[in-house]
Formats: sequence, structure tokens, C-alpha cells
Amino acid sequence: MPTLTAFVLAAFAGYAGLWYFGSFEGNFALLMFMATLVTGIYWLAERFYFFPKRLAAAQALELEADKRRADLQKLGIAQTDINVNEAKERLIMQPWWLDWTAGLFPVILVVFILRSFLFEPFKIPSGSMIPTLLVGDLILVNKFHYGVRLPVLNIKVTEGHPVERGDVMVFRYPPKPSLDYIKRVIGVPGDEIAYLNKQLTVNGQPVSKTALPDFFEEDSMRYIKQYQEQLPVGSSPKDSQGLRTHNILNDADRPAFVPGASEFAFKENCNYTVEGVTCKVPPGYYFMMGDNRDNSLDSRYWGFVPDANIVGKAFLVWMNFGNFKRIGTFE
Repeated sequence: MPTLTAFVLAAFAGYAGLWYFGSFEGNFALLMFMATLVTGIYWLAERFYFFPKRLAAAQALELEADKRRADLQKLGIAQTDINVNEAKERLIMQPWWLDWTAGLFPVILVVFILRSFLFEPFKIPSGSMIPTLLVGDLILVNKFHYGVRLPVLNIKVTEGHPVERGDVMVFRYPPKPSLDYIKRVIGVPGDEIAYLNKQLTVNGQPVSKTALPDFFEEDSMRYIKQYQEQLPVGSSPKDSQGLRTHNILNDADRPAFVPGASEFAFKENCNYTVEGVTCKVPPGYYFMMGDNRDNSLDSRYWGFVPDANIVGKAFLVWMNFGNFKRIGTFE
């Protein structure tokens, strides 16, 4: 068993190492599932086989010591130096290969459940969601808000809340599902979304856009036009539940048209012009955009996000080591 366990641990380490150095695209959900499964098997084996076996050996040693004392007493030897306590402790002690498997199972199981069904942490790597989310923000994503999904298989087992316009959502990037992206939901199934001359329109109704003081972007060391946008809340074209307010950025130096849009499913639902793009969102898909409108590769470029790619709803900045004031909820 020690040799087999060393091989298993080496396989996990090798997988993680090759993934880290970019030899291939790993699957963290699959890695966590396998780690939970393997350590769980070791935990069961420890509880019902290995530990009882070690305990029986320790008890046998104690019985042998008691018999030895009794035999010596029959010979008139009352004082003996027989002490098997240390030997018993060493027999009962968990070997290293169980420490690194069965011993880690409870921790791995808790992490697996939390990450798969409740909350998952992410780090914001780019500025596409500025000013709502900044580079370096550490956020939490609610994994059950849109319905619980089985890890790895990604099969939805509960319905949850419907996706609504204005939600900040984490999803698997359609052109490369191994990557997680975060954007704002702009269009739900059936919506007609137009972004022409930097004016957003939803189902023929222009979205209110109020000028705010310019936003200072630290990375580029310049000021960018900032606006407050009021997006109509709803999960369908006919569903209206008021307005959701959030801030966006528009770079006056960037053109309105969308350069280099790739091929994607239902691209025929979109019409690209020099003014921008107009799209009809197909059933089961969503149209996503970054709040940093002129610095975001989103649905305008690579298409719609299918329901199967949803990871969860982002709702909290739990840490930013460069700016503690960032901690808190956001819309």
C-alpha cells in the first residue's frame, strides 16, 4: 500500500504540475472530485480495515505482555520492567500514506462541497468589469443561485432563480470552456439587444445613461468617461421588474464598431455595422457585456453564452489586498 499510495500521490502532483506549467488545460472540478473519491476510499479503508487491524495488533501485544507478567509472577518475580505502552502507540499510529490520504479526506470533502454546491472564490484578472470590479478583487460566486449543478457533469438538479438582466455572472468561456469569465447579463433569451454608437438598447427601448464624474484608471493613468446605466430587470422580454443601476465606462478614443468578431453559434442572429451590433438572443442563451464597454471581449465578439456554461452569480468582494475598502457586496 505505501508504494501504491506514493504512485497515486505522484500522479496527482504530476497532473497539477503539468497544468501549472501550461502543458495542458486542467480541470479543477475533476481534480477535486478525484481527490475526494480517492481520499474517501482510503478513509473508509482506514476506518473499517486498517485501524481495526492496528488496534487488534496493539491489543494482542497487551495480552501477550499480561501473560508474560503472569508467567513471571508464578516464578516468584513480582517486579518486571515490561512496558508496552510506547509500542502500542506506535502500532496504533497512522502511517504516513494514510496521513496524506485518509487524514486529508474531511478537509477535501468540505472544500469540495463548498466549491461545488455553495460558494466558489475567484480573482479578477482583467479590467473588463471596471468600475464595478477592479483587477485584483477577490470575489465570491453563489453556485446555487441559478440552480445546483452536479460537479464535472454540470447537470442541473434544481432550478433556482432565473437569470436576470443586470446580474454579474461567472460562466465558462464558450470558445474555451476550461476558462471562467465574468461579465454582466445584458440580454436574456428572446431579447433583442442593440449596442449602436455606444448606446445600449433592449427590446427597442434605449437604456438610460447618465453622465458621472470621469473615472481615473490607474493602469493607463488616464481619465475615462463614466456613466450610470439603468438596465431593465427581468428574465424574459415581457418580464419587467424595475431598473437595476450600475456604472459603466466609455472610452471616447475607441470606435463604436466591433472589430474582429469570431464565428460562433447563432451568429446569423447578429447584424454588424460600422455603428456597432444588433443581436437577437436565441432560446437557452444569454448576451453578456463587460462594464468597461470599450475594453471588454464579450458577446459582441465571441457570441452568446449557453445556459449549460453558467457557473454562478458573483455577489461579494471578500478581499483586495491593495485596497481593503473594496470589500463588500456589489451590483
